[in-house]
Amino acid sequence: YEGLACHYNPYGPIYNDRERLQIYISDVGVLAVTYGLYRLVLAKGLAWVICVYGVPLLIVNAFLVMITYLQHTHPALPHYDSSEWDWLRGALATVDRDYGILNKVFHNITDTHVAHHLFSTMPHYHAMEATKAIKPILGEYYSFDGTPVYKAIFREAKECIYVEPDEGEQSSKGVFWFRNKI
Repeated sequence: YEGLACHYNPYGPIYNDRERLQIYISDVGVLAVTYGLYRLVLAKGLAWVICVYGVPLLIVNAFLVMITYLQHTHPALPHYDSSEWDWLRGALATVDRDYGILNKVFHNITDTHVAHHLFSTMPHYHAMEATKAIKPILGEYYSFDGTPVYKAIFREAKECIYVEPDEGEQSSKGVFWFRNKI
């Protein structure tokens, strides 16, 4: 982009004219929450706001980062450059995982993520039904990993360091796989 591509600038190069009002509204929302937190600190104290607002926010965001990382990181998932990427390949380059009881807590986004990628506008309450329907259709292209989450985090962090193309395969120059040998 030419110039600064800031998410808060309605006239930044990443937005078109149709989106400018939405950015103004978002900016007002961010400022209102910031002001509200400031007033809450004045009324209740910084320690109270950190305990009641900050710590839960950090926990939720940690789960969000962990879930997103594990949905898009697995030794069996390919990565594509622009010569090989298309919408379907990108949508299928994700993995469903079993989080046990947390599947319900997270509205099944953890174990129905492949369906979410294929049908991103589908309401979450149809995701289980859609996942059951697409599994037989996708066959080997459907990815599920039943490894316990705590083990998967460490395995992916250890084995999925960087991507590179398969050695000796000329037909898939734009397809990359995770490697862990530096």
